[in-house]
Amino acid sequence: MEKHTIYEDGIALLVGSFLVALGVFFLSSAQLITGGTAGLALLFSQLTVLSFGTLYFFINLPFYALAWLRFGKAFAMNSLIAGALVSIFADQLHHFIQLSRISDVFSAIAGGLLIGIGMLILFRHRSSLGGFNVMCLLIQDKTGISVGKTQMVLDCSIVVASLFFVSTWIIALSVLGAIVLNITLAMNHKPTRYTVKYQQ
Repeated sequence: MEKHTIYEDGIALLVGSFLVALGVFFLSSAQLITGGTAGLALLFSQLTVLSFGTLYFFINLPFYALAWLRFGKAFAMNSLIAGALVSIFADQLHHFIQLSRISDVFSAIAGGLLIGIGMLILFRHRSSLGGFNVMCLLIQDKTGISVGKTQMVLDCSIVVASLFFVSTWIIALSVLGAIVLNITLAMNHKPTRYTVKYQQ
């Protein structure tokens, strides 16, 4: 497969990050949780005065370092840029869109789909969102197990742990969103179908 150009990678980082941020916006509008570091940031943003974007960026910093060590400078820098863009977009979207009425179920499904599609775009352009994405890509490289499957296990674990802080209904919808997200990844990001080489 031909290597993507710098221009294509740049556009992909913008589009993928925006879709992820829009998905997070849908989830946060219904006070839902998702998996991974985004789920942790969403949960903590409901419990503290810090914004999702601020929490998300700093929670992910150690994973960018891991990405640098394992996948090289280009992948780590792309992931850092994508994570920063998601943080900025997510914190600013409320200036451009407000949801006065939206179904919680729709928020879960739309949020999961948007985040999943955004992550697919980033994966295919030598990038990730840091956090558990890096761990899942490492597992895929070592074992061949698709990103979607390992991500689903980790995401559902985070959501279930949130039972101590949010209602059972919110948890159920959050699990729905996580399943939609990871089914999207599992069906479309398979090692044998679309492989991107990470240059050291």
